[in-house]
Amino acid sequence: MAFRGKRPEHGGPPELFYDKNEARKYVRNSRMIDVQTQMTGRALELLCLPEGQPCYLLDIGCGSGLSGDYLSDEGHYWVGIDISPAMLDAALDRDTEGDLLLGDMGQGIPFKPGTFDGCISISAVQWLCNANKKSDIPAKRLYCFFSSLYSVLVRGARAVLQLYPENSEQLELITIQATKAGFTGGVVVDFPNSAKAKKFYLCLFSGPSTFLPKALTETTDEEEATESAFTSERLCFSFPCHSLGSCWVSALPLPGVAGPCPG
Repeated sequence: MAFRGKRPEHGGPPELFYDKNEARKYVRNSRMIDVQTQMTGRALELLCLPEGQPCYLLDIGCGSGLSGDYLSDEGHYWVGIDISPAMLDAALDRDTEGDLLLGDMGQGIPFKPGTFDGCISISAVQWLCNANKKSDIPAKRLYCFFSSLYSVLVRGARAVLQLYPENSEQLELITIQATKAGFTGGVVVDFPNSAKAKKFYLCLFSGPSTFLPKALTETTDEEEATESAFTSERLCFSFPCHSLGSCWVSALPLPGVAGPCPG
């Protein structure tokens, strides 16, 4: 689900925010469709799946099925999970090709171990950082999500989660819980010096770390590719400013993580 304007997660739980009116926007707004498609394409690229081989993928926060349409067009099979009945109804009305499941990712991913060859998520994970009721503890919900995601992936598979972290503390909370769940990997920040084009992708490895893909940059020599890498033993970030709106994350040369995508 593409983010725009004010942060929607501040307005209440996602199953209420993404009502029929919001679902209609995602189906009819050409700009939303374009942005969602672009981010899905980038997430799929970062998964580094075997070329020419159909895979079974999980789409977390699948919404109205726009991301799933891209996966289908690329020859993959997929299952989507979302907490909003209205968004899933929109996906059904569009005759999207994937299987759909109504569920709260903060309560875990309900599939057998080793079910999926990979996972993508577009603009959904940051919702877990908000407590909409007293029983919601963000750290616990994040850990439940990441630990179940780790389980349902084929060992050695990747998950690429595009997200909109509100600040460095929120991003660190997310990555710490991913690490506790067993993931290695890092954060890739595309176009870090662009206010509009900058995108954060959490690239997770369910097994030994291989290579953290390179970030996309502008054509200028001054702009640096930015990644933050972590392993289960070490988590490191470098934020030279207080707001993610204008900061960049420095690349960290951790063993077995830095380097180009081998796919």
